[in-house]
This record gives sequence, C-alpha cells and structure tokens, in this order.
Amino acid sequence: MRLLNAAKILDWLADHPGDGWQERWRAADADSGKEHVLAAVLGDDQSESQRNGLVAGLNCLMTGRIVLPGYAFLRGYKALRLFKDVQQTFPDGDLDTMRDHGAGLGMTPRHVDEGLRLISAMVLHTGRDLHALTAEDIFHVRALGRRLRGEAFIGTHTAWELLRGVGVIQSKETLKDALRYGQRPTAELVDSYNIQSTAIRNVLVRYLDERRPGVDYGTFRGLVRELVGVFWADIEAHHPGIDTLRLPDDVVDGWKQRLVTYVHSKTGEVKERRSRIDVMMRVRGFYLDIQEWAHEDPFWAQWAVPSPITRGDGAGNHKIYKQTTARMHQRVRERLPHLPLLVQTAERVHREAAALLEAARATPPNGVFEHDGTIYLRELLKVNQVPSRLDHGSPHVYIRPVGTTGRRINQSLVEDDAFWSWAVIETLRHTGVRAEELTELTHLALVSYRLPETGEVVPLLQIVPSKSNEERLLLVSPEPPSVLATIIKRLRDANGGKIPLVARYDSHERVTGPLLPHLFQRRPYWQPQVMSEAAVKHRLDRALEATGLRDQAGQPLTYTPHDFRRMFATEAVTGGLPVHIAARILGHKTLTTTQAYLAVFQDDLVRTYRGFLDRRRADRPQDEYREPTEQEWHDFQQHFELRKVSLGTCGRPYGTPCKHEHACIRCPVLQLDPQQRPRLIEIIRNLRERVTEARANGWLGEVEGLQVSLNAALAKLTSLNRTSTDGRPRLVDLGMPLFTDTPGP
Repeated sequence: MRLLNAAKILDWLADHPGDGWQERWRAADADSGKEHVLAAVLGDDQSESQRNGLVAGLNCLMTGRIVLPGYAFLRGYKALRLFKDVQQTFPDGDLDTMRDHGAGLGMTPRHVDEGLRLISAMVLHTGRDLHALTAEDIFHVRALGRRLRGEAFIGTHTAWELLRGVGVIQSKETLKDALRYGQRPTAELVDSYNIQSTAIRNVLVRYLDERRPGVDYGTFRGLVRELVGVFWADIEAHHPGIDTLRLPDDVVDGWKQRLVTYVHSKTGEVKERRSRIDVMMRVRGFYLDIQEWAHEDPFWAQWAVPSPITRGDGAGNHKIYKQTTARMHQRVRERLPHLPLLVQTAERVHREAAALLEAARATPPNGVFEHDGTIYLRELLKVNQVPSRLDHGSPHVYIRPVGTTGRRINQSLVEDDAFWSWAVIETLRHTGVRAEELTELTHLALVSYRLPETGEVVPLLQIVPSKSNEERLLLVSPEPPSVLATIIKRLRDANGGKIPLVARYDSHERVTGPLLPHLFQRRPYWQPQVMSEAAVKHRLDRALEATGLRDQAGQPLTYTPHDFRRMFATEAVTGGLPVHIAARILGHKTLTTTQAYLAVFQDDLVRTYRGFLDRRRADRPQDEYREPTEQEWHDFQQHFELRKVSLGTCGRPYGTPCKHEHACIRCPVLQLDPQQRPRLIEIIRNLRERVTEARANGWLGEVEGLQVSLNAALAKLTSLNRTSTDGRPRLVDLGMPLFTDTPGP
C-alpha cells in the first residue's frame, strides 16, 4: 500500500518538467508543504484513510531518497513515523550512543529527541548517511533558521552535540564556540570595507599594524572603523579613483559636512554623529604619525603630506564633552529617585515567582493547585507529542492557569529570570562595577581581610583587570557579600554542591577565558554559560517592565548598567566620601573622570575643591594627590573599625566629627541591631527609674537631661518595632487622611 501511494505521487510529479524526480519535485513547488502535495494528488477526495495512505507513500519516497525535501517542508511535517524510519537507518548502536551521550551532558529526553529530529531532517534533505554529515551542514541549518525565523531551529545545538558523541563531528568545541571567529587579521578587517585603491589599502594596513600592539582589540576595531570606514571609504564613495592622501579642500569640506550625521543601520533613521570631533582627531593623528615616522622609515616619506584636519577642527570638542556630561547628569537625576522602586519591584517579583514555583513543585504532575487566588494545573510535557511518552526527566516545572485561555508557563524559567534580575540590580547598585566586570566575578572574588588593629574581619571584593587593565580590591558594605552568597548557594544547590567551571567569552577582545567558577552563569538548556553584557541589560529591562516607570516623554524608562555606576558614585560622594577615594574605588585614573559622574555635585563645589587642591599642590608634591596616601587609606579603614557600638553601628559619614559627644542613645545616625532589643528595653527601664528618683529628690536639671535620653530611647524602640526579624522594614499604615467631596474650611 505504501508503494501504491508512492506511485500516485510519482504520477503527479511526472506531469512536471525536469530531468529527475528532484527537479520535478521543485517544479511542482512541493516544498510548499504537505498540504500542498495532498491537495494536488487527492483533489477533493481527502478522506482520512486517503490522507493517511498518501502520507505513508510520501514517507516512502523521502526515506528512499527519491526526493530530497527542503528544511522548510520538514519543519512543518508532523508525521513522526518518517523520522523514526530515518533513525532506523542509522548504524547499529549509534542511536543509543547519541541518547547516552546526551543524557551524560545533562540533556532531558525532550532535548535529545529535538536533536535527533533535526539530524533526521538533515539526512532527508542532503540524501547522505549519518556519518557523511559534516559541520557545514549544521552551519547551513543554523543560518537558514536565523534567516527564516530570526533564530536557529530548535535542536540545532543539541544536534551538534549528538553528532560529536558518535564522532561525526570531530571538533571538541560546542557549536557556540565553533561559531566564534576570534580576533581577525588587520588586512581582513580593512578589506571588509572594499577599499578600491590598492596603494591606500596597503598604507592603511601597515599603519594599523603599527598601532595595533598599543591598544586592546575593541579599541583597535573602532580605530579601523573610523579611519577606513568613516573616513577613506566615504572619500572613495564620493570621489571614485582617488589614490592619494593629499586631499583637495573641496573633498575635505564635503567629508566634514557628511560627518555630522549618519544613517542608522537598522532603522534607517538619520542621526547626529556625536563623536565627529573624535573621528577628525584620529584622522589628524593618522597624518601626523606618518609625518613623524617618515624621519625614521623611508616607506612613509612618500605618504607624508599636510593633514587636512587642522588644530582648530577640534575646537568644538569641549562643547560636545559638556553636552555629553549634561546628558549623563540628567539621566542620573531622572533615574536616581526611582531606584528604590526598582529595587523593591525586583525583590517582590522574585519573591512571588519563587512562591509560585514552590507551590507548583509541591503538586504532583497533572495535579491542580491554588495560589494567590488562581487555580493552576501542573503540566508534564510530552516528548515529540506522543501521549504515552512524558518528559519525566525535565528539570523545569510547567503550569497553566485553569479555566482561562492562558498559555503554558515555564515557571522554573520565570523564577530564574526574576532571581537574576534581582541579583544584577543589587550587585550593580552596591558596587558600582562595570557590566564587563560583573560578568567576570568568580567565586574567588569575595575575600576577607582582617583589620590589623581590631582583628575585625571585613569583606573585600576583587575586581579583575578589565577596561583599565588594573586590578583593585573594594571594601564593600554587607549587602554585596550577602547577594553573592545567595548566588553561590543557588549555584551549589543546582549543581550537586559545586559551582560549575565555565569559560567566559570576552566579546570586546574576542577571546575565550579559562575555566573558572563564574558567579553570573545560567543554564538555559543543559550547559552552564556565563551571562553576556547583553543578557545583563536584558535582565534590567525585564525588571523595569514590572515597575511601569515612564520618562518625561511618556516612554518606558530605561536603565543601563553604567547608570548604576554613575548613581553609585553620586551617592558615595554626596554621602561624604572624598572624591579621590571614590576615584580609586571606581578604578578611574583621574579625578576629572570621577567628577563627570557626579550628577548632583554642584559646579561651585567642584571649583572650590579643585581650588583647594591647587593651593595644597603649591606647598606639597603633586604626586601626593594623584591617589590616596597610605595614611589616608589607614584613616579610611579606621573609620570602619570605630563604627561598632553597643547598640548597633554608627552611621556617621566618613571624615565628620561626632556631634553628640558619643551619646549614642540620642544620636539619629545610630543604626540599631535588632538583636540588641532586650538591651534597649533594659536601658529604657533604667532611665525611667532614674527619672523617678530625680523627681523625688528635686533634681530638676537632671530630670530634663534624663527625659531627653528617655524620649530618644523610646523613639528608637518604636523604630525597631517597625522592622521585621531580618531587619527589613515592615509595611506600616501611615494613617493618611482621605479627601472627600464634602467642602472643608
């Protein structure tokens, strides 16, 4: 019966032109889909038996490799029997080997079946046996998926790993690693802009090769883009055939005018180029370097010509810098007041997602449970849509609201997204690290340091070299270690008590680092991966969606990781931290960079502070003010040693004297320790007894002083009662009046 139905399809294909069945298949537009073939062969008589028989015949043609269907046809093909038949043609033991290899990597049965489905599709499309497939076939499928649907087909990465398991692909890298091309040669970067003049192309390549050792790869690519793409490629596009660096005035003037704007590559929108002065200064540096090198290397003598960019062309750079600084300050002023709401929302969303996940896990598969007034069904996914095969090995928990048309929810993924959004926000706002430095944090970054005088152990956060290539240690508050400890516990619980060793890919340097216990790693499928900087930004965007915040234009408010760095610097300096100490904490080489971060630091204060430095430099060596001295660091550390008092911690800013003569019970900056509540109650009881004694003896002056201390102690006890046992503030009814329509006085 399969052969008879296959013959019907061949009779239909025979009516189309072509030298073989594959050409006739294409001429009949059969790759449009299964329904197109069924309608063309059966016509109006499409009973269930007729359809099933023709599908069986179609399977016979494809497994026999009479026709080679396209990937688009196979992606929409729902006949599972076809892929089972293809897998039966695999060499003996290979199918079991691939399943065992996938399970060893941590794949669920669903992941393995998705990979096998794609491998079967590759065999059907190429007409080759399993061991005749190559890595190029995977690359082709991935590229096709990205072109058709914006992302790779489901099972692409799984198929790569399964083919590695049976030796079809010899690479030891994952598919993601194999697609990374690393740092490219200078000539290849220059040739990507299609420079027409061979002589100018060779000059640019040689010049950039001279500059390359002195800069990092990210900066070097920017230099190539500006010199070759923005400068010379634009010159050639508007003046074809030019092959000399000595440019006429009209050519230079036209380029400067075009430099003011650029066309956005994705939206096609014309925008102002804010870095135009920097581009011109790099072009000027290109000409001046050639003039200087011509004194030592004869090759450059023929290219040494006057620079078309004069010193005056950079006169507007200071104005652009001030405009950029003003925009930075405005961003901080607009976002800093909303930071508490963002933090609270991220914490609330994670708490709610974790509670729902816990309730779902406590429910057996296919069971119903109620949470927060909504009834949910915990679903168990089917493997390849076969009702008898359920994915019991999946680590994810799927739920669906009962009685609604809501979609199935992967609650494990929802909770994971909420947790990492909270972790990213907390770490960025408490440390002020860059996004790149955040992804570089490892389990080894959190170290302890014992103060030499008191023996107190304080946490230090090690920041590895990144943008400035300088390692630094930060003395941090208790909040960041608490967040990192939560991350460490989460990773250990999910990985058998160990933190997986993962290699981090540096997107700026285009290199893959060593295997380290990175903290900001996730397991989107079966392999742990370090978050990229784009993933960090995505976590912020997801948290902001839950807040509903809007900017002044009514658009959704956005935060970048660098916004948290500026807000950290602003809060630190306005809280009393000296600017030069803040500069060292942030890893800045100059105070000017740090001062540009301070959005609410008024200009007159900056000028006063700089004037103070100028007067001090007149009397003392200039090097003393480039970074804090040992004594300054000693004083800074000693400030933390003296904060601990009997009832808690003194919150007095660094560098300020005690205004209450160490009468801590009266001081408003005393941060009470909840564990000292019994001691505070005992102090209140003692004060009341002393007030009673003073009144009985007529010591009215002492009554006045004791009453002030008693009132302060009672206020602190009231404040302490408003916090929960873990130190977080409770929600309190403020008793705000309600305004009605009744006219008032």
